[in-house]
Amino acid sequence: MGRVVIKNEISVLDGKLFGLNLGMPFTTLDNATFQALFNYASIGILIADSHGVIQMANKYVEQQFGYESDELTGKKVESLIPSRYSHKHVQHREKFSADPHSRPMGLGMELAGLKKDGSEFPVEVSLGHYKIDGESYALAFINDITQRKETEQAIIQLNAHLEEKVKEGSQSLAITVAQLGSQIKETERKDAELQRVNNFLNNIWNHAGAIIFVCDTNGLIQFFNPSAEKWLGYKSDEVINKMSIASFHLEGELQKKALELSLLTDSVIDANFEVFTTSSKLNLGNNQEWHYKRKDGSTFYVSLNVTPLKDSYNTISSYLGIAIDVSDKKKAETEILAALEKEKELNELKSRFVSMASHEFRTPLSAVLSSAYLLSKYVKTEEQPNRDKHIQRIVSSVTSLTEILNDFLSVGKIEEGNIVAKNAEYDVEKQMVEIVQGVQHLFKKGQHIDYRHKGDISTVQLDSSMMRHIVSNLLSNAIKFSAEDSVIELFTFCATDRLVLSVKDSGIGIPDEDLQHLYRRFFRSSNATNIQGTGLGLHIVSKYTELLNGEITCESKLGEGTKFTITFKQNN
Repeated sequence: MGRVVIKNEISVLDGKLFGLNLGMPFTTLDNATFQALFNYASIGILIADSHGVIQMANKYVEQQFGYESDELTGKKVESLIPSRYSHKHVQHREKFSADPHSRPMGLGMELAGLKKDGSEFPVEVSLGHYKIDGESYALAFINDITQRKETEQAIIQLNAHLEEKVKEGSQSLAITVAQLGSQIKETERKDAELQRVNNFLNNIWNHAGAIIFVCDTNGLIQFFNPSAEKWLGYKSDEVINKMSIASFHLEGELQKKALELSLLTDSVIDANFEVFTTSSKLNLGNNQEWHYKRKDGSTFYVSLNVTPLKDSYNTISSYLGIAIDVSDKKKAETEILAALEKEKELNELKSRFVSMASHEFRTPLSAVLSSAYLLSKYVKTEEQPNRDKHIQRIVSSVTSLTEILNDFLSVGKIEEGNIVAKNAEYDVEKQMVEIVQGVQHLFKKGQHIDYRHKGDISTVQLDSSMMRHIVSNLLSNAIKFSAEDSVIELFTFCATDRLVLSVKDSGIGIPDEDLQHLYRRFFRSSNATNIQGTGLGLHIVSKYTELLNGEITCESKLGEGTKFTITFKQNN
């Protein structure tokens, strides 16, 4: 079959853009109405045969690419693609012709269009397909997304420029409509040609991958294409003359947009269809991203264009909406942002660790070095007490270094999500006694721990390793921040439905303004900067508590002491 050439011609329908029974299926629309829909659309529409030869292009795509009316017809689609991509596009086109199916084009890639003057601009493309007389045709919706990448001022200027272009195009189109009306009456050949256009436009409506709808000036839906039925889960007879296009939007997003527009216009904008009419008046109706809500309640992202359609008296008679699914693109953007944020957190963690390590490692390493040197000087038998003293300093310093490294490794595993609670039944009272014995080497002169347990049972279902880390950390903090000859109170209460653990000291206390930051990584209380510590302990305690389905609280008064209480739920 030879190349099909379709001219952009539109008939006048009694001075109205859509002069027909709005309740009828869209496939019954006449030529002029489809032509108006085709040429008034504020998105580029292009039709090409299986060889990539352009058969039809609407006014908007000609304006996008800088071509005169009908100048694109007969050209290869590669003429609209930068040369560095055109050879790949030929391969993609041939694959699409071999296995055509509606889909977004170039997902995850930056697509660019090539204008007649050689300049480029970013685009989004959605592909559809259909057949006529055995010949396959590709249908492309081309969306210029330049304004997304420019500053707000550039967007306003561009919209003003586009508005002027649309006005100029409308005037030219009105002349064309008047001329075409008389030509249709004079020749049957024109009628046959317009019938072919009607077939093309019917295929656009029925096979386009984009959601297309037409609504009246109150937002009531008048036309609803098959893709809209597929994506939103509604049949046409469920929405036509029954639902507003605002019904597909999330109430929260409409309210947020209404507030923005109210502040912009210094007036009250309702969170309904008025959001779209106001955006259109302010030239903000194109390429807005929204969540669309399906009939079953699920949602997906779309890029929405809402364009006013005017009658011959230049009065807005209805609105045309075209929405393209961008869920995959938004998901990719979200994943990239999450990865960048994670990378930022890891870099911060590394930086803070290097800073912390350079400070916290210096003191115990110096103690090890000096004690090792002094040990070499004590060679007499009667100097054994001095040797024991420095051996204990070395052991204490090495223990401190080990705890620092363990804390950092624990934080790393927690951030990576590699720690899972392994709950098993064990005797918590017995474990507390062992932990108390294990921290005695940290006691200052005269310090001791008073441990009490209440409850008819002492067995719990928890991860004993995590519990040991939690209690050891709280006790070591209490010892560190308490004075000599002080008492640290450790208390446990065990019942069938819960375990309550508390550690109380009579130390320096925590300032009120610091309490809300206690569990942040590397946080040190403002009155503890001269006391050795990494600022990781309580962060790990809070994370382990969360993993064990527990809740932690802190009570503290400056100069009087601090009490941490943790409650773990039990499902015995």
